[in-house]
Amino acid sequence: MKLLTPEQLRQWDDFTIKTEPIASINLMERAAIACVEWINEKGFENLSVKIFCAKGNNGGDGLAIARLLIQQGLHPTTYILEFGKTGTEDFQKNLQRLHKLTTDIHFIQDREFFPQISENELIIDALYGFGLNRPLDSLSEELVKHINQSKATIVSVDVPSGMFINESSKGHSVIQADYTLTFQQWKRCFLMPENADAFGEITVLDIGLNKTFPETIDTVFETIPQSFIQSIIQPRKPFSHKGNYGHALLFAGNKGKVGAAILAAKACLRSGVGVLTVNVPKAVSSILYASLPEAMVMAREENVSFLNAYKSIGIGPGFGVGLSSTKIFSHILTHYSNPLLIDADALSILSEHKDWLEQIPEGSVLTPHPKEFDRLFGDCANDFERADKAISLSKQFHFVIILKGHFTLIAADGKGWYNTSGNAGLAKAGSGDTLSGILTALLAQQYATLHAAMIGVHIHGLAADLALEEQTEESLLATDVIDHIGAAFKELRS
Repeated sequence: MKLLTPEQLRQWDDFTIKTEPIASINLMERAAIACVEWINEKGFENLSVKIFCAKGNNGGDGLAIARLLIQQGLHPTTYILEFGKTGTEDFQKNLQRLHKLTTDIHFIQDREFFPQISENELIIDALYGFGLNRPLDSLSEELVKHINQSKATIVSVDVPSGMFINESSKGHSVIQADYTLTFQQWKRCFLMPENADAFGEITVLDIGLNKTFPETIDTVFETIPQSFIQSIIQPRKPFSHKGNYGHALLFAGNKGKVGAAILAAKACLRSGVGVLTVNVPKAVSSILYASLPEAMVMAREENVSFLNAYKSIGIGPGFGVGLSSTKIFSHILTHYSNPLLIDADALSILSEHKDWLEQIPEGSVLTPHPKEFDRLFGDCANDFERADKAISLSKQFHFVIILKGHFTLIAADGKGWYNTSGNAGLAKAGSGDTLSGILTALLAQQYATLHAAMIGVHIHGLAADLALEEQTEESLLATDVIDHIGAAFKELRS
């Protein structure tokens, strides 16, 4: 699914109006009907309702909602921010229609007009929609703060007022909604951690926008549909052998961190690699022998030669950041030309040697979490800036960046794809090691790097989702994710 900018969303409305054809006021009516149907399904029609509108088309939605609620026997009170200017054409039409049904319409000209809000009320936030282009200030900001201080249930129409959809709203006043009823599709703002406390539970309402429009435009950001993942997974041929699926080398684990090596290696083996060698310090190699009979073990103290015999190398989980680890990483960058998976401690080493970025082999994958990303590429003020920087870097370097998070971003060749599988149970030690193993296996099988990244993050999240059939987000372990990798592949092939 393409994630549209505000201008593209406006174009989508216009495209629908021209091609259906439909009057803009009737398209607004569809949006209001969808919102009222949702309110009825939730049982909120039994609450006292206050609707807050500004004079744009988002406010027009609010006025139409008020009218529809009145027509079904309810008595909402409508409040309109008054700045002495006429509203949009469709706002004014809906205001005229509403005036015919009620006099319970109030204009807010200053703070003295703010109503008291009780906790047993339903607040409909229809102040500002996706077209907002500057932070709220003056009376708008004061009203938003007033609404947020209440203990009422807040429902925002399309986006919480004050929230930008394609840039950061951090530090600005934004409605703190319990529910957001967004039209037609998700917006990029709903994928950002910094906004998580503001939009509440999201429901996408289909208002009949022409579904062919997104096919006609290019966007920087998309989400990854599971159907696409299904289309790019390669079936294993009946007469294939282990050599067809690559030999991977995994540099992981150290004293006190052997678990990271075991998790990464098990995930790698579960993800289809033909042969796996795990490079660990000799002092802990016996643990690997006992835990992973399917893998070969190489003592780290041995001289590593013939690196290009391996189809992929994964480096970082529990690897250590000392001098010996740094020398090994430097040696790999100098002598290896196939794809690398770089994670965890290897990213920390890289952040101390940023000139090495130019030596990373083409088709490699970096998997930083936000703090690792900032250490490596410079501090970012917010989540939007970090994601945008990842896109910019993907144009500069020939590697893929996987910026980990609840909605993990894959940045490659100037575009970004958000993964939507997974859950909060992955917010636990070992999850990143597991992802590293999955990705190392897919690279060894010679998937195109971008496809390997997409499949890897999706399967990682899907396995975590399937594990919740037996676990909870609190109890989920990285080993549970590994145990459900097979189930994730089965679901994708079903």
